[in-house]
Amino acid sequence: MKQTHIKDSLNRPLRDLRISVIDRCNFRCQYCMPAEIFGPDFVFLPKNELLSYEEIERLARIFVGLGVEKIRLTGGEPLLRRELPLLVEKLSQIEGLEDIGLTTNGVLLPKFATQLKAAGLKRVNISLDSLKDELFGEINGRNVGTGPVIKGIHAAKEAGLGVKINMVVKKGLNHEEVLPMAKFCKENSLQLRYIEYMDVGDTNGWKMDDVVTKKEIFQQLNEHYDLEPVDPDYFGEVAKRYRYTGTDIDVGFITSVSESFCSSCTRSRLSANGQLYTCLFNGEGHDIKSFIRSNVSDDDIVGYVTDIWNHRNDRYSDVRTDETRKNRKKLEMSYIGG
Repeated sequence: MKQTHIKDSLNRPLRDLRISVIDRCNFRCQYCMPAEIFGPDFVFLPKNELLSYEEIERLARIFVGLGVEKIRLTGGEPLLRRELPLLVEKLSQIEGLEDIGLTTNGVLLPKFATQLKAAGLKRVNISLDSLKDELFGEINGRNVGTGPVIKGIHAAKEAGLGVKINMVVKKGLNHEEVLPMAKFCKENSLQLRYIEYMDVGDTNGWKMDDVVTKKEIFQQLNEHYDLEPVDPDYFGEVAKRYRYTGTDIDVGFITSVSESFCSSCTRSRLSANGQLYTCLFNGEGHDIKSFIRSNVSDDDIVGYVTDIWNHRNDRYSDVRTDETRKNRKKLEMSYIGG
């Protein structure tokens, strides 16, 4: 397929696709899958409600033809999807796709990291919100300590994968872990991403008072480390990055609450149940699964996606107020994976 580049109504190109391959996780993290909602009796999606690997590959080829350069596989916990390295291998053969990443809690990486690297995976983003076993167990809802995740981090590095650590910072919960996490990542040559606690979904009880902003985190770091700003690698790069002076180790901030980046968003998302979303905070998806299962051609799908993207005008973080939060249906993280 000849590659074209589509832009939305605000002149934002489509460059980045997130694909959630499964809606379940081996954690019950209070940020996205709180245990009181996603308990042992919660009914997850049956297999036929998920996009097949063949369907994902077909859509990925079409999206790359429309300008997508990066794909990240998410969940739930994507490593719970059977034979995930097979999907990575299929995607890695798509001409024009420059980068394939994976967001994971890291627990299963000792088993799969080498296979994933051989299949074509470039990097992993591993969630680690505390280095204290008891606190981390409270956050993940399964009383799992940090050991399995840290083993996963080392397995990914040994396999040759790039590794970033994602830390969601919530006031009153793990905000005192900001400096210990920085020290851990710097000593282990790991890129670190501090993520402001976001109002994604309707089940995590989000309040603005719980947000620790980039400014607050940066002030803590700047008291202990010399940091220098790093220029973005590309238009639409989400993280605001800094480098520890004299090193090639960087630390970044995802600031969708305090410093929105809607104007440069180049990302689209496929949910675990086959919905296409143009904004993480928009609960109104487009049922691409039913569309592609209705015997349509690739050209039909190109037209379908192009029409959706061309008419996109999402700016939720720019216009966030108490009223918009109350009145807007939002997508749960378990379906979309961030």
